[in-house]
Amino acid sequence: MGEIETIYEDLETEDVSLEEFRQAVTEKVEQMGGLADEETAAMLIAHDLTQGQVETIADIQAGMEEVRFVGKVISIGSIRTFERDGEAEEGHVLNVEVADETGGVRVALWDGQAVGAAETLERGEVLRVAGTPKDGYGGLEVSANRAEPDDSVTIDISVEGASTAEALTLGQSEVTLQGVVLETDEIRTFGRDDGTEGRVSNLTLGDETGRVRVTLWDEKADLAAKFDPGTSVEVIDGSVRERDGSLELHVGAQGAVEEIDASVEFAPATTPIAELELDTVADIAGVIRSADPKRTFEREDGSEGQVRNVRLQDQSDDIRVAMWGDLADRGLGPGDELYLGAVEISDGWQEDLEASAGWRSTVVQLEGAATARSAETATQDQPPTDGQATLGASAGGRSTATEETASSSERAVAESTLTEFTGTVVQTGDPVVLDDGEQTCLVETSSGVELGQEVTVSGRLDGERIIAETIR
Repeated sequence: MGEIETIYEDLETEDVSLEEFRQAVTEKVEQMGGLADEETAAMLIAHDLTQGQVETIADIQAGMEEVRFVGKVISIGSIRTFERDGEAEEGHVLNVEVADETGGVRVALWDGQAVGAAETLERGEVLRVAGTPKDGYGGLEVSANRAEPDDSVTIDISVEGASTAEALTLGQSEVTLQGVVLETDEIRTFGRDDGTEGRVSNLTLGDETGRVRVTLWDEKADLAAKFDPGTSVEVIDGSVRERDGSLELHVGAQGAVEEIDASVEFAPATTPIAELELDTVADIAGVIRSADPKRTFEREDGSEGQVRNVRLQDQSDDIRVAMWGDLADRGLGPGDELYLGAVEISDGWQEDLEASAGWRSTVVQLEGAATARSAETATQDQPPTDGQATLGASAGGRSTATEETASSSERAVAESTLTEFTGTVVQTGDPVVLDDGEQTCLVETSSGVELGQEVTVSGRLDGERIIAETIR
């Protein structure tokens, strides 16, 4: 075997035949005017061919000049025609979702290749793709220069739909998932590159294995306003994509979300507050021990923000939680039981840890459901072992809870009614408002105080106010 054949064999490529490789080497020698022999030219051609080769789909990034990879076909869209500027001939495009064991990506096939794929391509086939990656509508996509079936490669992923939140994997399509609605968002509009207006909304679903954010596009966006939290629903024909490191279930024109009669229980594992660690993202649950008034502030760009602080307690400890943006408007108060998913744990006041709940977080009022214990441990009347919060729901959307759990919540609130707060008087009258630089406190007192005076109040917590017994 000659040097050219040896270099070709080392490429382990099926994109270029040996004869095509030899021809490219000959052309490279002629192009360089004798400055390179056949072996050097072969090495230069081999380098060009391997440039852009990625090991997995997860390695693909927008901005790369060209990538080469293999992926299993998860779903095939409908072929679309369009008019090109200044050309009489119509163009064609077909979007295909492909995936490997590390993730998935959308591949756009064009013109003749799109027409051929629409007629012959099937789900489950493996494609060998070469193309240019870019940030497209709905995430990363690859505009294919070439895409050919390759039955010699095996990719061990399923193309069937998943049945639980935990089982979802990137690139899946035609997913059917049953869950209980945890929260919904308002409809948002956006402009597309073609000048049309798009619509999108979100709802968060939970099941016995975890939770997932569902993104509803265009005509499906209205579904978010249709369901109240606690309603059991089924997502039909969803596709799994990634956003900011988390998996989401997307529902477009072919999909649906429908209310069902089946009862779905949301029972995610949570981290006990005492075990939280700095600079992590965690799921927690507990009862609100105290709540501050909402505060507004001005951002550096001149826009207005808002935040409300609550103190959440479970059976292990308590922690201050900052509720940002729209979460500050939730009608939450002492005694309410909450599940908070994906809160950021950071340094707080006086070296205590603090949890921050923002737009990525899920905040669910459990309405008396188990806090820091599973349904099983609650019925056994044992201490919590795994830090679970549960929310059961049926088509009527009513949560279920045990009497043991409700009484434990009441005990937690009763034990927290005596409190003390030190701050500066920023408002006199009824109520007096104190501010310690981190939070504000409403105080009901008949004692005379002055603006700017620093005082310490001790008393009984009544809703969001302290009924002062002593003030000094």
